[in-house]
Amino acid sequence: MKKDSKIFVAGHRGLVGSAIVRTLKEHGYTNILTRTRQELDLLNQKDVSNFFEDERPEYVFDAAARVGGIYANDTFSADFIYENIQIQTNLIHSSWKYGVEKFLFLGSVCIYPKFAEVPVKEESLLTGYLEPTNDAYAIAKISGIKMLQAYRKQYGFKSVSLMPSNLYGPGDNFHPENGHVIPAMINKFNNSNGKNVNFWGDGTPMREFLYSDDLADACLFAMERFENAELINVGSGYNVSIKDLAETVAAVVGYNGEIGWDTSRPNGTPNRPLDYSKMTELGWKPKHSLLSGLVKTYQWFTENTYYDSSK
Repeated sequence: MKKDSKIFVAGHRGLVGSAIVRTLKEHGYTNILTRTRQELDLLNQKDVSNFFEDERPEYVFDAAARVGGIYANDTFSADFIYENIQIQTNLIHSSWKYGVEKFLFLGSVCIYPKFAEVPVKEESLLTGYLEPTNDAYAIAKISGIKMLQAYRKQYGFKSVSLMPSNLYGPGDNFHPENGHVIPAMINKFNNSNGKNVNFWGDGTPMREFLYSDDLADACLFAMERFENAELINVGSGYNVSIKDLAETVAAVVGYNGEIGWDTSRPNGTPNRPLDYSKMTELGWKPKHSLLSGLVKTYQWFTENTYYDSSK
């Protein structure tokens, strides 16, 4: 990409999209194109097509998606599979139709089988059953990967699909029920009002967490180096149990109460660290430790969020 290339960041207000915009600006890119949901409904095929026909972006970062934690994925599975397939289909097809040079697609570690061999390699895709609590979202993302591979095969369309480990950072969804694990923990601890805090499962599952700005840096890195619809993992190397994570987040927030576990609720996948050697072999590595990322995330939360789990 050139510094004045026309770059469209879909989902620029979200966790990943906002990080990509920040990172692009930090690297001197000056022609960044964004649209709010009110300005462009990515679920509307005609609107998306008209946008691409009018604006003609040269590069596209697709960070637009409906996302959430275990509860949201399990409860609103129809919304997750419909909206994500619709959004990515509209973006991919219009990007190809109107001459986008390269397309970067973002998914999630949940695309891999529940009991995939760890650390999980890209080759594990479609080799086993998915975790049932988030299979709707996973299937939607898998369809995006396969769509880009088909467009590369039939049309020569250049793209890359990045699959990051569990994400967190500024701009996340901090809702105590619908948010991902780290922002939900931050909210619950911050707004505990002297009450004990409980979480789903027994705390034993292991999770690898990646700070959003590190993923954004990886996106720029991958956009410059891949173009054959490759599936590329992006991880951090910070694989911790949910119990240890809760204790670390509690310390960052300053919560000193009890932490309880509702074992009647599902744990999710037991362990799923990523093999992201395809990135590290080319020279990329994350810049944030888990602790430094949590501190920055909590600072953003205290300055920007309005969620209160007590209400």
